[in-house]
Amino acid sequence: MSETRVVFVERAAKLERLLCEAEIVFGDECGPLAGMKLVGFSLWKSPEGEAYVTFPSRPFGSGTDRRYFDYLRADQVEGDPQAKRKAVQAWIVAEYQASQAAQEGR
Repeated sequence: MSETRVVFVERAAKLERLLCEAEIVFGDECGPLAGMKLVGFSLWKSPEGEAYVTFPSRPFGSGTDRRYFDYLRADQVEGDPQAKRKAVQAWIVAEYQASQAAQEGR
């Protein structure tokens, strides 16, 4: 039985502070999503050296007014949707740090 996990993808050519891209691979417990990937996540290094996550989104608007439609939303969950979003970001960063520690330990 596989669990939902994060896979980190290194690109040969990347932007200055881009650490890597990430994909969420859905495990067996996710019903029809099992075995599928959600792509478009990126991990960046802040000027202070901390890792942070950006979610995939699409810009929309007219003229100079730009807004973003986030593909990952917590609209229908109980509690604070922002807290749920931050929890997902923290999970991805923690998985990245664990994968880096595992690579350094080899």
